[in-house]
Amino acid sequence: MGLTSKILPHYTYEDYVHWEGRWELIEGHPIAMSPLPVPRHQRVAAELVTEFTIALRKTNCNECKAYQPLDYKISEDTILQPDVLVVCGEIEKPFLDFTPGLVVEILSPSTALRDRNTKYQFYEQQGVKYYLIVDADKKTIEVYENINSKYELKEHTQKLDFILNEHCSITPNFDNIWN
Repeated sequence: MGLTSKILPHYTYEDYVHWEGRWELIEGHPIAMSPLPVPRHQRVAAELVTEFTIALRKTNCNECKAYQPLDYKISEDTILQPDVLVVCGEIEKPFLDFTPGLVVEILSPSTALRDRNTKYQFYEQQGVKYYLIVDADKKTIEVYENINSKYELKEHTQKLDFILNEHCSITPNFDNIWN
């Protein structure tokens, strides 16, 4: 056991729900999510939710919904807030407690390292089928698909198909998200 694990507090969901502001909790360690993302980040997130919602409606997929940040409780001491999620199934608690079909993280200088490493590993381990890393400044989207419990970077094409489950397959149009 390292020195830091002996002296640093270890928080759980019970602690987390009482905190003010936006936080994530990673293996018991709190991560502040403020200040709020810059307007470009917010705009791209809103456009992505819109595009996923439109794609879901076009295919009559009623069991999957697109969400902006919500608490994704992986364990009692790990709660993440992805920028965008597509969830198949009913969320019956004040948090998501099952694996979403798709997660999007929009890079910012303060989160890029965590998004590309820590969160990448959590989403991969949890079996999130698709993980999108968006760079709003460079106007790029990296799409990772979970194949045999490992993420593989999908080749970039104009139209990407996302097979969320046996009933829902969508092809969102990302052309307009950079406006």
